[in-house]
Amino acid sequence: MTTTATRNRTEERRVLGATLIGTTVEWYDFLIYANAAAIIFAAQYFGPLGENSPQLAQILSYASIGISFFFRPLGAILAGWVGDRYGRRMVLMLTLGLMGVATTLMGLLPTYSSIGIAAPLLLVLLRILQGLSAGGEWGGAALMAVEHAPAHRRGLFGSYPQLGVPLGMLLATGVLLGVSSALSEEQFTAWGWRVPFLVSFLLIFIGFYIRRRVAESPVFTQLEQTKVRASAPVSRLLREHPGAVVRAAALFVGNNGAGYMIVGGFILGYGTSTLGLDRSFMLLIVSVGALCYLFTTLLGGWLSDVLGRRATYLIGYAALFVWLMPTFLLLQTAQPWLMVLSVAGLSVGLGLTYGPQSAAYSEMFPSHVRLSGVSIAYAIGAILGGAFAPMIAQLLVGRTGWIGSVGVYLMVLAAISFVAAVGMRESRGVPLTPVEEEAARQATTVPA
Repeated sequence: MTTTATRNRTEERRVLGATLIGTTVEWYDFLIYANAAAIIFAAQYFGPLGENSPQLAQILSYASIGISFFFRPLGAILAGWVGDRYGRRMVLMLTLGLMGVATTLMGLLPTYSSIGIAAPLLLVLLRILQGLSAGGEWGGAALMAVEHAPAHRRGLFGSYPQLGVPLGMLLATGVLLGVSSALSEEQFTAWGWRVPFLVSFLLIFIGFYIRRRVAESPVFTQLEQTKVRASAPVSRLLREHPGAVVRAAALFVGNNGAGYMIVGGFILGYGTSTLGLDRSFMLLIVSVGALCYLFTTLLGGWLSDVLGRRATYLIGYAALFVWLMPTFLLLQTAQPWLMVLSVAGLSVGLGLTYGPQSAAYSEMFPSHVRLSGVSIAYAIGAILGGAFAPMIAQLLVGRTGWIGSVGVYLMVLAAISFVAAVGMRESRGVPLTPVEEEAARQATTVPA
């Protein structure tokens, strides 16, 4: 006979698998664009806009990455409204579908030489749709993992949707590397770069199949039973918890800015265009960084269950701050092992500040506005951190001629997040369900 504990463990594994695979597919779609922006879009879509300056075309290409971030808050608001009223699972299905459609259409989009100015405009429009999807995806996946977790393992469970970023990056660079290696330069430029975008069509079906088998979050189920769902979760969030939104966003900017050096394509683009290194070689370097990021993210989630969210953030941001300058100085050498050391070292601070995020964010907001809170804070942090980090990095290198200037810029972002971590309250083990929240309120109420 199947015991309750066995059923719970089975459901937990199913949830972790669904959040991991779903976010991997979602971030594959989102990040394949960043790689393409680094190596192909400048010529295919933005080149004629910067005929007298290849660097301008590359800056415009990187800027198209950042534009989508401005639409993440809208995606977060829509997802928060749906998720806080109709369930976390509904959000996961809707965001996955929107991302897959936008990415597949990118693979079919004619270039500037075929349809003129309409090409970059349509490309940006599709990127905006990706931004809407990404704005809602993370919060839904994070809450599904954390709200299903035992209280003492929320950090570890919450790190699983976080793994979608490095896994999505590994998948994106792996597909690009395979296509790039199998084709000649002429074939890759003419049509081969489209293949990774079209692969998304198949991956979306896989993600849908896995996510549809997952039960709704127990916290949302309890919200339905107790009838405490917020009718206007976003307005209530901003009215009652603005400080939590600001703190959570500030906690993310340093990680997101530095992370987009790897996942946002800057390191790939710098290696191929500025250092003149082979594209396949640079894709391997980026893959090493993503693989290290994968393990350190899992470590960060686990460590936050042992040491606490605050202590893990402080250690992570200290490590990130110290290693940012060596990251770019080692890259500049163009020596393979020093470049591997560069991205591997960077991954330590990145993972320790990304692994705890799902649990830390979930514990900052009450259940009835939680999805709105985590999604909006994440979206704002991403705008202030990584949205234009690759473009700013390219501008800094072009203006100063020194790759170390990028390190200085990112150290400022890391310092902001370190200060936010100093000021955060330890949240490990706080109540998450409506019943637990009410019990905690009553326990702290002093009788008259």
